[in-house]
Amino acid sequence: MMGSGGGFPIDIILFGMIAAFLVLRLRSILGRRTGYERPPQPYQPPAAAEKPAGPVIDSRAEPMPASAPASRELPDPASPIGQTLTRMTTVDRAFAPAAFLDGAEKAFRMIVAAFASGDRVALHGLLSDDTYRAFETAIAARETLGQTQVSEIRGIHGASIEAAELRGSVASITVKFASDQISYSRDTAGQVVTGTDAVTEITDVWSFERDLATRDPSWRLVSARSA
Repeated sequence: MMGSGGGFPIDIILFGMIAAFLVLRLRSILGRRTGYERPPQPYQPPAAAEKPAGPVIDSRAEPMPASAPASRELPDPASPIGQTLTRMTTVDRAFAPAAFLDGAEKAFRMIVAAFASGDRVALHGLLSDDTYRAFETAIAARETLGQTQVSEIRGIHGASIEAAELRGSVASITVKFASDQISYSRDTAGQVVTGTDAVTEITDVWSFERDLATRDPSWRLVSARSA
């Protein structure tokens, strides 16, 4: 997932995305640790902005959509992170850092959508057990209060690999996303109770994990926090 003005909150709801599509296209993109929380934010006045088209998500490389980040940063191959990424290719020759970063951005959009809409079926296939439990708890609390969340990713303008670790055949990669988002919650009367519908620049740090020795090419979300 956090302090005020932080990254993607645990109580947001993003419109769209069907569970069957999520499971089919991104069966298990994300494994283990979790830190996906942020206190409610006071409501702020709205700010109009244009709504982008929804992305097509996949864990493999494909042509970038028009809303692709303006900046994508890969570590220097000679750096410690770069050397770790290179070692990952010795375990799985199909692994490529640039393709991973493409998939990570798409996973970011899809996980936001699935969590926001309360899609437990989709989330169960995308997250580790611990992370799923945290998401499900937040969804249940939201439902108990009768609250709904409106949230939009207006654009992702930066994505970079910040850390990488290889333990045996299990790879972990941390990605930092810089995005423009809108997020606010409404009560049963439709009144805004937390958040803001003003566009806010947010930095999120998400960690993904995958066993490179398996034939499944997808990655699982293991932690999410704001920077």
